[in-house]
Amino acid sequence: MEAVEQLRKQLDDEDLNPEQRVDLLCSSVNAALNMAALQSDSSALTRVKSQLYHSGILSHCVLVLAPDSRRPRGNWAAAATLAQLTSSCCVGLDPGKQSKAFHRLFLPQVVDGLLGLAGQLMRRAQSLSMFRKVMDSVGWLLRAHTRLTAQVLSSVHYEQIQMCDDVNVSLLCVQMWIQTCTAGRDFLSSLSDDSILLLLNEVVGLLAISSDAAVSGASVRLILLMANQLEHRLQPLLLSFRGLDNLLDKDWRGRGFDQDVDQLITLIRSDRGMTSPSQVSTERMRAACVIQAAWRSYQTRRRVKSLSRAVGSLQRRYRARRRQQQQQKEAQQWEEELKYQVCVRRLQARRAFHQKQRQLLQLLPPDQVQSYLQECEQRAAVVIQSFWRGFAERRRYNSSQRDTLRQQRAARTLQRAVRRFLQKRSVAKALPITPFWIGQRGLTDNRRVELKAQVEDYIAVHPSSRVSSAECQRLHEEVQLLLLSELQRGGQRRREEQRREALLAHTHTQLELLRDAPPLSVVTATVADSFLSPSGPYAARARDAHNAVLQASRLPWWRTLGEPADALCPAQLQELEAEFGGLFVGGSAKVDRPLT
Repeated sequence: MEAVEQLRKQLDDEDLNPEQRVDLLCSSVNAALNMAALQSDSSALTRVKSQLYHSGILSHCVLVLAPDSRRPRGNWAAAATLAQLTSSCCVGLDPGKQSKAFHRLFLPQVVDGLLGLAGQLMRRAQSLSMFRKVMDSVGWLLRAHTRLTAQVLSSVHYEQIQMCDDVNVSLLCVQMWIQTCTAGRDFLSSLSDDSILLLLNEVVGLLAISSDAAVSGASVRLILLMANQLEHRLQPLLLSFRGLDNLLDKDWRGRGFDQDVDQLITLIRSDRGMTSPSQVSTERMRAACVIQAAWRSYQTRRRVKSLSRAVGSLQRRYRARRRQQQQQKEAQQWEEELKYQVCVRRLQARRAFHQKQRQLLQLLPPDQVQSYLQECEQRAAVVIQSFWRGFAERRRYNSSQRDTLRQQRAARTLQRAVRRFLQKRSVAKALPITPFWIGQRGLTDNRRVELKAQVEDYIAVHPSSRVSSAECQRLHEEVQLLLLSELQRGGQRRREEQRREALLAHTHTQLELLRDAPPLSVVTATVADSFLSPSGPYAARARDAHNAVLQASRLPWWRTLGEPADALCPAQLQELEAEFGGLFVGGSAKVDRPLT
């Protein structure tokens, strides 16, 4: 008792961090429980547990074990030990007057804290032993307080543990339930049908998802254990898992626990065979009622959601209909008013006409009134008769026109039928046409000779406009000879033109020398000799022409486009050399200025 009071004072007075608080609680609670267990009085342990609860130390333990992502935890082993001690303290505890608060508030907090710690240990590597210790603590707590089973199965932390992919975690969960069910035979019988169905859902889910033989074998053994303890109570619950026997037969045979699999399959199929037709019909009726209720609720919700749109649509339609009726009513009133105005104006015009006629009658002498009235009656009779005769004539014309059209249509129909009949009869009477590739009957050899002679005579009288191949060859040769002679004449003309240009160049050179010659008063013997021997001027002229040719050859190709090429054949060069004494003048000379 003193140790518990001292521990409470330490927790209240000292400012400890979470790790130190966990270590302090572990050491103090463990020491208190060990001291109480060593005493000879059997009720001492119960009193210590009750004192720990009433003093609030167990509440401190639950707060320390509560999962908090913002609070780091260093010593996980101490936390697992504290979870085991807290679970042990909750078993065999006498809450006294606070029994309702203990069972409804405190125990759910303890379960939530233990499962939260197990979820944190599940995410850490190399914490399997501590996770097993925490799950054993949960099983120990469930064996003492079976009403916590539904909370464990529906807890968020336990769902996270179920979704873990680690095979060892799943195996430890199944083993916890097996140990819990084995430790007390009244455990399953004290559970409600909803809790048993949740447990079956977990086990069947492991069979469907897991591929490990150990997990599946433990799940099968757990179902068999539940069947042995619950007996007939489990049979209607197994009916909700249709296809479980096929799953076991297909996936879990030959995995080392065939005997358990066969036993479970036999149990499931025997339960299915024991189901009476009345129960099946009742289940089907219940299922149909559920489906109908869901469908009707869906329709009702959809109708309620669309009610606002329907009201708006109805209002729009009503307003449009009312507007249309109002427009129709206004149009009808306007039309009636128009008709009334027309009638009134017509009546007024008639009254005015009669009034005017009466005034005119008053102006007439008495002896002419009768004659005037007779004349008016005659005019009215003429108008009426003209209208009637026009109407009768139009009606007669229309009737006669219809008769005429009917007769013409009938005549065309008869003519068409007669023409078709005559055409068919002429086609039937006509002789068949013999194909052109079949010889004519009665054509003899003499007749064939006569026809051939006629053809030859016709060809002789009417010759063909086409020329034979021999004639074409002869014409081609003549054209070739004419073309050759023309080319020869063209070459001779070009040679004559080149000779003419050379003579002109020689003449121009002589004229330039004479023009540049000095006066006779200053002429020397050397100058006179140069005129007697023209080799010097010719050489100078040839040098200039040669330089011009070299400059022209060095020009780019685009500068020479369009300029004639002065090319001489070897025969022409020989003639020029013979004429000018071996001197070749490169190009034709052109006179830049007129001679004086």
